[in-house]
Amino acid sequence: MLKAGYKTTEFWLAVAAASLGAVIASGIVPTEGPWVQVAAMVEMALVAMGYTGARVNIKKSTGA
Repeated sequence: MLKAGYKTTEFWLAVAAASLGAVIASGIVPTEGPWVQVAAMVEMALVAMGYTGARVNIKKSTGA
């Protein structure tokens, strides 16, 4: 049986990574130059796409 997304470890790790990226991208954490903030925004997008892609693959393989 497929667990709800919010009940998985992968979800909470993705939330933590995206939250950290958001904090860095927003400028709350002082960084050396704007490229760190750009990298944090790219990281947030990649984490979101990676988690979404993983859930889609799981749902396809289980037929949910």
